[in-house]
Amino acid sequence: MDPPVKTKMFSFKDDLIRNLIAFWVFGLCNNYAYVIMLSAAEDIMDKQEDNNKNSNDSFCDVKITETHCSSVSTGAVLLADILPTLVVKLTFPFFMHRIPFGIRHLTVVLLQAISYFIVAYSQSVAMSLTGVVFASLGAGLGEITYLALSAHFTSGTVSAWSSGTGGAGVIGSFAYAALTEPKLANLSPKDALLAMLVVPALFALAYWFVMVPSPSIHKANPIHPKTWLIPVRIASTSMEKINKSSISVVSEDAWAAEMPIREVCKGRENYVEQRILTFDEKLALVVPLLKYMLPLATVYIGEYLINQGLTELIYFDCSHSFHLSRHSQYRWYQVLYQVGVFLSRSSVNLFRLPRWMLFVLPVLQITNAVFFAFDAVYFFIPHIWIVFIIILFEGLLGGSSYVNTFDRIHSEVAPDTREYSMSIASLADSLGVAISGFTAIPLHNFLCNQQRFRISS
Repeated sequence: MDPPVKTKMFSFKDDLIRNLIAFWVFGLCNNYAYVIMLSAAEDIMDKQEDNNKNSNDSFCDVKITETHCSSVSTGAVLLADILPTLVVKLTFPFFMHRIPFGIRHLTVVLLQAISYFIVAYSQSVAMSLTGVVFASLGAGLGEITYLALSAHFTSGTVSAWSSGTGGAGVIGSFAYAALTEPKLANLSPKDALLAMLVVPALFALAYWFVMVPSPSIHKANPIHPKTWLIPVRIASTSMEKINKSSISVVSEDAWAAEMPIREVCKGRENYVEQRILTFDEKLALVVPLLKYMLPLATVYIGEYLINQGLTELIYFDCSHSFHLSRHSQYRWYQVLYQVGVFLSRSSVNLFRLPRWMLFVLPVLQITNAVFFAFDAVYFFIPHIWIVFIIILFEGLLGGSSYVNTFDRIHSEVAPDTREYSMSIASLADSLGVAISGFTAIPLHNFLCNQQRFRISS
């Protein structure tokens, strides 16, 4: 005898809540190491064999009489943090559909734990950058894995994932800034990184103990090697109601009326198998995704030019910086940026941006980057609180672009290609970050020379 409808509803609702929590934790933990490495960028570049402690970072500059330029821009850390991710996103979507999600998840957790150990115990910049590479590999594999995994659940998991990635920025950058801030915990970068090892443990728990797996997810058995690859004949399936609106572009009204719990209740028994795509078909599917990918990539170019090429060159003396040291100013820039990202990535369930706004966001972000580039030379911003507000706005733009882009892809692409579309579209943000990383290094060097000329004169 079938359970009463109300019992089913409560069961589905409990499962939905658990899955939304799991995807939020996935986003949090997946991006956490990435955020920590960028927040620690100046410490990594300035690290000397005998100064693992913040001995020279306790005081602000009474007056700015010289430039403070790293010999290498933090863009170098950005490249180490993004190029492995870019390689993963360029290659893995073409074959990873054969790898069970459980194996992918275990790999991501191990890569992130290893990265913390390497950077914490490194004795050189090269060794530190190796640790950053491990974090990047884990983050890249994780993003395409969990976005693809969301194809097996309701669209609410996309917003939960995006909110979690924003939460990683806030919690990660704030935690690192607070742990290493001389006026707070005053830990060395090494001890701060070791304290972060709790995150991979939480990551593992979320997948195996919190998430309620969809019946469409292939389960690997550790003691049966035959289950370590997904058979081609069953491929991968995604959970979706079978109707015409799921095949074509979903209208604004249909999206607004969508009820996640109703999707779960009515659609759980119906699955749309993911098409087994040839290499040429996969390449062809990228073309209709470009209208989502190009604006997102442009936003990220401006965003990371600011974060890793410009903000380290924008600093203030004691009276105009709340008496924060130069390193502390850089860290709190990162915190406020991540607050903006978190707020905007958590916003899609409250309001959804119209499609045309996806093309306005890149223009606004590039404008921010140009504004900061001029200030890095002319120092015309009178107080650090103005920079704080603009950086918060920068984060709002970046987070809005990310969450609205992937929410639209999940809602609008054909359900039988959704898993592949979600994973390959994530290439856009990484490509934008990589371009900005290569650009940030010469831009940093040029602006440093301009600063030296103006300060000396």
